[in-house]
Amino acid sequence: MTPPPPLPQQHLADTLGGRLIVSCQAPPGDPMRHTGTLVRMALAAEAGGAAAVRVNEPEVVAATVAAVGLPVIGLWKDGDTGVYITPSVRHALALVEAGAAVVAADATARPRPDGSTFADLVAAVHAAGAQVMADVSTLAEGRRAAADGADLVSTTLSGYVPGSPAQTAPDLALVAELAAAIDVPVVAEGRIATPAQAAQALAAGAASVVVGTAITAPTALTRLFAEALVR
Repeated sequence: MTPPPPLPQQHLADTLGGRLIVSCQAPPGDPMRHTGTLVRMALAAEAGGAAAVRVNEPEVVAATVAAVGLPVIGLWKDGDTGVYITPSVRHALALVEAGAAVVAADATARPRPDGSTFADLVAAVHAAGAQVMADVSTLAEGRRAAADGADLVSTTLSGYVPGSPAQTAPDLALVAELAAAIDVPVVAEGRIATPAQAAQALAAGAASVVVGTAITAPTALTRLFAEALVR
């Protein structure tokens, strides 16, 4: 199946505006980490009304693009420390080649392993015909990502990197700060566990909301219930 042409920026904003993006991923070693399983997860998200899916690794991106009629936000987690969400231009272009309409990448202030900058990644992805979602952890990072040309700015990394406050709930304060400070759409992501929290994120100024674990992580959800019953 030939990947669909990239969505114009305004079309993408209209498609995602006020709607849900489902993160269809599984960690290493999880029984759900299987390409066919993750594609079915994306199909279930589509059937449930998602506007887009967020998918890890080129193989899964390509399979999802071939099967699901939604925009695919692709990322490539390589490693587990430092900048590991789409850490290089090479990773980003592989995702575009696999069919991702949007490439999600770490846009924090930390150094990238190939010595490139986030602006370099944005330029390369735009030249290849796709768009970029900047995963940030602070207001300053979001401002800089927008200035570097990011098409979307997401709060994905808030609470997970040094310099951002550790918390157990969505960082709605950061959502509101970003929405007031930048002109590109802000995506709320991270620790959104209930439909009420998703709605609160939109009320705080998010253009769209990403939910992952609460929808697509049966192992993690089972563990929560099992641990709650331990006496």
